[in-house]
Amino acid sequence: MFIRNLAISAFAAGFISVAALPVLADDPVVAIVNGEKILRSDVENAQENLPQEYQSIPMEQIFPMLLTSMIDSKLVAADARARKINEDEEFKANVALVMDQLLERYAVQKEIALAVTDEKLRAAYDAGAVETESEIQARHILVKTVEEANAIIKSLDGGADFAELAKEKSTGPSGPQGGDLGFFGRGQMVPPFEEAAFALEPGTYTKTPVQTQFGYHVIKVEFERVAQAPSFEDSVEKLRAEAAQAAGGAYVERLRAGAKIERFEADGTKK
Repeated sequence: MFIRNLAISAFAAGFISVAALPVLADDPVVAIVNGEKILRSDVENAQENLPQEYQSIPMEQIFPMLLTSMIDSKLVAADARARKINEDEEFKANVALVMDQLLERYAVQKEIALAVTDEKLRAAYDAGAVETESEIQARHILVKTVEEANAIIKSLDGGADFAELAKEKSTGPSGPQGGDLGFFGRGQMVPPFEEAAFALEPGTYTKTPVQTQFGYHVIKVEFERVAQAPSFEDSVEKLRAEAAQAAGGAYVERLRAGAKIERFEADGTKK
């Protein structure tokens, strides 16, 4: 019932339209309502306009409910026309609003389709649009108090081995491994830890304790490297989303630049 109501609402709002398509061998007529045909492709288009979680339902499972919704929609729409509801001013105003929304969506989609092609995405990737980032391999010693941390730094200044101190003193889960955290990039550690670690040169350690919600850290950076750039295949969806956003924004900005726009307050008065 919920899916059926979703489909009915979508038809009523004007977001699903039944196209007058020729009947193909693989696109059979699945219903005729007072002489008007509904094709299988119409039902498939209706499913594509449902919320994402319902689009994954197999067509064989959802088909009866969607077809019933489309039949009911045609019956209700025909009755509304017979009662001349489509001539009401309120209805016309709503149709105009929905039409503007659909025109906006399709116009932006067309602009994006022109601007975002596989060739342009490949060119953007080859030009370095996917940035590589530095990664560091670090160790740390985690203790509960600033006094303990300062004592560890003093031991390091005196020549103590960082990994051995970590095994002996650190309360963190990496302690038994000499405090080794492996390689990590930005955004993977809590901010105070990340800021201190990425400020270090390889082979150096923090000269003052770094406080986080976990306690006090002494951090040493062992190595720094440039992370391997993701492949084009792994990057293409991110590139596509960024290019689509840029193309849509540029399109609207061009329209704004060429338009005369007056804005007023919510009560209709001039700003």
